[in-house]
Amino acid sequence: MKALSLKQPWAEFVADGKKTVELRKWNTKFRGEFLIHASKIPDMDAMKKFGFPENSLPTGVIIGKASLIDVKKYKNEGEFAKDASLHLATREWGDYGFVLDKISKLNKPIPALGKLNFWDFELKI
Repeated sequence: MKALSLKQPWAEFVADGKKTVELRKWNTKFRGEFLIHASKIPDMDAMKKFGFPENSLPTGVIIGKASLIDVKKYKNEGEFAKDASLHLATREWGDYGFVLDKISKLNKPIPALGKLNFWDFELKI
């Protein structure tokens, strides 16, 4: 199954369904279900901004699943600002918004090493 690595707290926000647009600097033709991987190194600025104590969120693990149903290309600040409550981030993260649906969190995190872009992970349930 495909997987996508996100830094914490962004991975947590996606897995909890609070962030339904994931920003990237690159586009993809991939559509479908993928695993949400929390990267080993968190975004400490975002952790502080959103009030998460250091080491309070899991890292280096698969924490959920989602479906990528569309990709939005943000052409201007107005479009980007309109979706602020969906992506929760700044434009520095990219102009491509991966629109997510069917989001769920796993009951128990699965240890995994992350990679760049979408990558393959053998899910053993």
